[in-house]
Amino acid sequence: MKSSLLPWVALAVSLEFVLVAGTLLDYDGEERVLVNNKCKCTTVTSRLVPSKENPDEEILERNIRITVPLRSRQNISDPTSPLRTTFVYRMAELCKKCDPVEVELGGEIYEAQQSTSCNEPETCYTYNRDKCYTTTFPFIYHGETKHIQAALTPASCYAD
Repeated sequence: MKSSLLPWVALAVSLEFVLVAGTLLDYDGEERVLVNNKCKCTTVTSRLVPSKENPDEEILERNIRITVPLRSRQNISDPTSPLRTTFVYRMAELCKKCDPVEVELGGEIYEAQQSTSCNEPETCYTYNRDKCYTTTFPFIYHGETKHIQAALTPASCYAD
């Protein structure tokens, strides 16, 4: 019974997301941030603007801002890896919400999440400043080589 309700829970969560996204828009023409993905350097905003065909109607305008990090490495934790030349942006991945949401169906409360791919690792094009990135490098001292670990984002690796 519960497994047959799973598609309905997913639909309810999706509809809730659409309804929430709709309520985020005011009629004051103010731009609202829908997605701010620091890992992929993207921001998605939306606002209501007057229609060009019918000035009495307002249409939803969506702006997607992508900052391409030109000196990004294929492996951001390895400063010796080659420069990244391919950047892939999928709206479904940018907008996924992995935090569980409680949904009531048929008098029962279920926990659901909007995306089904939350366990997959995300490819980042730049450092997430809240995450500690480290790498090891060879350090030669008096002819002896030692491998030392160094922080690539020291502010997030060491407590104040």
